[in-house]
This record gives sequence, C-alpha cells and structure tokens, in this order.
Amino acid sequence: MKLHEINQAPFIREMCEATSQLWNYGWAERNGGNISYRLPQEEVKYYLNTDQVKKIVALDFTVKSLAGEIFLVSGSGKYFKNIQKNPADSLAIIRINAEGDHYELLWGLEGGDLPTSELASHLQCHAVRIAHDPEHRVILHTHATAISAMTFIHELDEKKFTKTLWQMITECLVVFPDGVSVLPWMVAGTSKLGAASAEKMNDSRIVIWPHHGIMGAGQTMDDAFGLVETAEKAAKIYLQICSTRQEIKQQITDQQLLDLAAEFHVKPKDGILKGKGSQDD
Repeated sequence: MKLHEINQAPFIREMCEATSQLWNYGWAERNGGNISYRLPQEEVKYYLNTDQVKKIVALDFTVKSLAGEIFLVSGSGKYFKNIQKNPADSLAIIRINAEGDHYELLWGLEGGDLPTSELASHLQCHAVRIAHDPEHRVILHTHATAISAMTFIHELDEKKFTKTLWQMITECLVVFPDGVSVLPWMVAGTSKLGAASAEKMNDSRIVIWPHHGIMGAGQTMDDAFGLVETAEKAAKIYLQICSTRQEIKQQITDQQLLDLAAEFHVKPKDGILKGKGSQDD
C-alpha cells in the first residue's frame, strides 16, 4: 500500500492547529504545555509503516492497559509556535509495548529529542479515561492564564472551585457537569504527578494544577480544547469580578443550575448544589 504524506494527515494538521492556537492565546509560553492524541491503528496505517521502529525507550512506570496503543505527542522542550513549521522535529508518534513499560518511537523527533516531560501524566490519564470512555482520545495540558491566577486567590477546595466556575457562565455546567478536580502543588514532570492526575481523572475530565495550569481530556481535539477554553473563560470572568472589588448583587443560583442540568440532561457532580432535584435535597 502506498503511504500518504504524513504531514497531510488529519491528526497532524489538528495538532499543528491546536498548538498554534494555544500559543496565540498566550497559554504556551516558551516550551510550556503538551498534548497527546490517541490514534487508531487503522488511521495511522495510511501514513506510516508501523512495523518500522526507530527506537525503544523504557518508561519509569507501567501502563499495561495501554499495550499496543499509538499516540501522537508533543516533544520535550519544543515551542508550540514552531510545531506547524516542522512537525517531524517537534512531534512524535509512539506505541506502547505489550508489557506497558516501554514505548516505541515510530515517527518524529528527528533531532533525537524525547516526548513531553509530562508523558507520565498523559499516559496514566489516558489509561483512566479510556476505562471510563472507550471513545476518549485527547489529553491537553496548557498554562491557561486565568485558571492559574485563580488558584492564587480562590480556595482550592474542589467543590467550591467547581461551583464558582459553574456560576460564571451558563454553559459551564453543561460543558463540564463532572466539575473540576484540583491537586495540591506538585513537582512537574514526575510519575507522582501523573498518578495523582490520573486518580483525579476518575471523577472529572478537568484537573487543575495550582500555580501551573490545567489538564483536560476529550474524545476529540475540539472536545478537549473546548473544555479548557470554557473553564478558562469562566476563570477570567471570576477574576474580572474580583478586580472590581464590588459586592456581587446577583448570580446563578443552585436551583437555576439544577434546572439547567435538567433541561440539558446532564448530571451535576454530587455534593456541590443544593435544591430541588439535587442529591442533597
């Protein structure tokens, strides 16, 4: 079978567009942020000979449930603004081996570099989200400005953080009814952070890393990107309200949020809202 030009593959184009937009938003300064995109074998085979392995690299953790899975990932130390200029230098296509303790480099990172330093977080989060949703494909981590700023002035209690975001924009509850999870500050790029993030992904598709950024999960690139965009806009509105130093005179009530959930057939995360139709009613 004749292979198509890989730079024209939809998954490469999506990654280039997403990373460029993240940089334009100011959420990917220098080499900040990382993305991993789960790719079906049947999609990859038209662009790449998956029998050719460039190198095999050991992981310092094991994700046996991802054995045989293929991922497009951003590279360590790579600037998102440059990815669209030379995808093969800044991106990698990797496959997890049968034991789940190594990855095989199939394409990319032509300068000899490594995948993102947050690979542990990405793969462990993928494993959890796939278990909850077989259609899951994308993990996106970025240094969203307003979310990071919000972690300096808002209580880091997950229920309170979630409720504040839900109350900022009507669509928030509809977009992420599972709320947000919030970790304590942790050293970046570690298996410990990866395991903690993955554990939180059991409960919600958004994990906030205080004073660092946000991680979102989705079935598509648009899904994960839109999830983060919505939370970030809510955080920005919260900061603008705080900057006025004015007393809040009106806001979306618990009952209104419950009514919204009923109308859009979504189930709000338990223990956050009180009113008719809530778990706490």
